[in-house]
This record gives sequence, C-alpha cells and structure tokens, in this order.
Amino acid sequence: MDIQTHRAIDQGLCGTPTDLETGFARVRMTAEACMAADDSGLIHGGFVFGQADYAAMLAVNHPHVVLGGAEVRFLKPVRVGEVLVAEARVTAADGKKRLVTVAVQRHGETVLEGVCTCFVLPRHVLAGPA
Repeated sequence: MDIQTHRAIDQGLCGTPTDLETGFARVRMTAEACMAADDSGLIHGGFVFGQADYAAMLAVNHPHVVLGGAEVRFLKPVRVGEVLVAEARVTAADGKKRLVTVAVQRHGETVLEGVCTCFVLPRHVLAGPA
C-alpha cells in the first residue's frame, strides 16, 4: 500500500488500512476502552466518524486532501471490543472536489453511512497564502 496522506495518524484511534486502491480504501478498527463514552461501554460516535473520515482521506490518497464537509447517519451503537470495517469510495471528482461515500460495518451490519466532501489542495492547508 502506498499511503500518500495522513501518514502520522494514530491508527489505534482511527483504524488500520487493509486495502487501498485508486479511489477506494478499507480500514479496520477495534473499538477500545479508551473510546468509551460511559460505563456501559458505548463508543463515542466521534471515533466511528474518525475511522470513516480516515477511510475517505485514504480513498482520495493525496498528500494535501482535506475534509470540507460530511453528511453521515449513525445507524447502530458500537460497544467496546467490537471490530469495525470502514469502506470509502470516490464517487465523483470535479476539479479539486471529491465526493466519497463511506460506510462503517460491524459483522456485515452498517453502523454509519454517509458522504464526505473532500478537497485536494495545491499545498498543505497550513502552508498559508502562496
């Protein structure tokens, strides 16, 4: 896998890439106790979203890709210990804009689905004006 983006990300919190092709990425993550929102072991949705976001960035796989927006739905709760698989696919490209569909599943059951709007910038977002 030739990962071009988000190389310094903590894969323990966002997942580990298992498949990477042009316009497609799959990321596997185990929900850890440090992600729990309460004593019942409910995982905070931000971690599931983070996994989906990471998969979207990898599907675009450009050093200067950023997330511009996302429309997602959380469909099922996630518990500590569950294994999640996120899949992301670029479905449209127009100039610097990329639409990426994302889905996160647990044992074949979708827990999150949506669309991320990503942008490929000419330089790093923190580089400042040209």
